[in-house]
Amino acid sequence: MVVASKDRVRALARTLPLHPRPVILIDNASADGTAGFVRRHFTDVRLIEAGANLGAPARNLGVQAAETPYVAFADDDSWWAPGALERAADVLDAHPRLALLSARVLVGPEERLDAVSARMRDSPLGVEADLPGPSVMGFLACGAVVRRDAFLEAGGFDDVVFFFGEEERLAVDLAGHGWGLAYVDDVVAHHHPSPSGDRRGRRALATRNGLLTAVLRRPWRVVARRSFAALRSGPEGWKGLCAAVRRLPAALAERRPAPPAVEERLAGLDPARSRRYVS
Repeated sequence: MVVASKDRVRALARTLPLHPRPVILIDNASADGTAGFVRRHFTDVRLIEAGANLGAPARNLGVQAAETPYVAFADDDSWWAPGALERAADVLDAHPRLALLSARVLVGPEERLDAVSARMRDSPLGVEADLPGPSVMGFLACGAVVRRDAFLEAGGFDDVVFFFGEEERLAVDLAGHGWGLAYVDDVVAHHHPSPSGDRRGRRALATRNGLLTAVLRRPWRVVARRSFAALRSGPEGWKGLCAAVRRLPAALAERRPAPPAVEERLAGLDPARSRRYVS
């Protein structure tokens, strides 16, 4: 299991005891004593200090360091249900084209089904013969188990998007390499997110990263559509659009449009756009 965290030592104190071992924790240069706390209280956790805030790509360090064929991700405020990872390994063993298993994520003390999980469960892509559940073109990182070799082949998470909505580009690249991604309802993860104190900032970040992902992998018509949507969405959209422009040179340098078959699947999902599934 790979967990990436920054300045969330209290959350880690609650969730680290719940993770099946082995656990690799990537500390994104926390200033709250995370590294020392983990060394003192969780000696069985492998700690990697990134030395800087790497965002979502910090998970790449954990996957590279992992010695298992499959790697589960968790956030500092999430954990896996008992037996979930054993079930995930069995599913991956039985389906060699499956690169990423997306679990059923239950949110908060009330255990409500995450809206993204619900969309994946009802994916219009259907169930392919060699996959264990509905095919998907997106996932929630805190509820995903990956085939290590496939993840590394697809390049892992990237520092253009950096954080928030980072799953979309990776899903596109896994599919582009011929791998399958599927939702498996009987593999369960729990997520107890802290209330967001800056909803407007997160909406701007979602806009920025949606635009950057489109530049990285989608046709220019999708980039234009997302840009116009940002312009129409008010101050948060404008802020996100401006932030995307600042990162545009890096995105253009890494631009590789998805293969036609993958783009066709993405286009079929576009009417059901969402922040963290496929838009």
